[in-house]
Amino acid sequence: MAHFDRVIPPGGVGKIALKINTQGYQGKIIKSARVYTNDPASRVHILRISAFIKVPIYLSTRYVYFLGIEGQSQTRVVEVISKLHKPLSLSPLEFTLAERIKYEILELEKGKHFRLRFTLNPGEPGSYFGFLKLKTNYQEKPQILIKIRAKVLKKRAQIPAPPAQSKH
Repeated sequence: MAHFDRVIPPGGVGKIALKINTQGYQGKIIKSARVYTNDPASRVHILRISAFIKVPIYLSTRYVYFLGIEGQSQTRVVEVISKLHKPLSLSPLEFTLAERIKYEILELEKGKHFRLRFTLNPGEPGSYFGFLKLKTNYQEKPQILIKIRAKVLKKRAQIPAPPAQSKH
């Protein structure tokens, strides 16, 4: 969101205030804004803002995608790392794709580092959407939501190769 002085006299000074909603972001982010002017020598200026967003719990991704062919099993992994100096605990709250996808929570470093392993069951072709919601013991982030999307394509029938032709 931007607020700015709409008219600045020649040689004058104006203010531009930019506000960034950092919800859902983690780590380094860079945002930019274009400033259009009536100055023929410099019509557009680009303002860049960079920031490092600290989070109580780091997720390697908030989205899990599967794309495969029926009969194939696939695995995806999400790393969960505590960024606070107190032990983290995770427990399942809700999982909407239990008939299509299995998951397990592995604790790699006690109270600090977890790995969520998602495995797509070999199954019927189709598209599936859902999520895994986990409860944490952190007041700063009481829940973690990981969205899941899977697309399983129909296996194509194998077409036998034509017989080799002999040369006379």
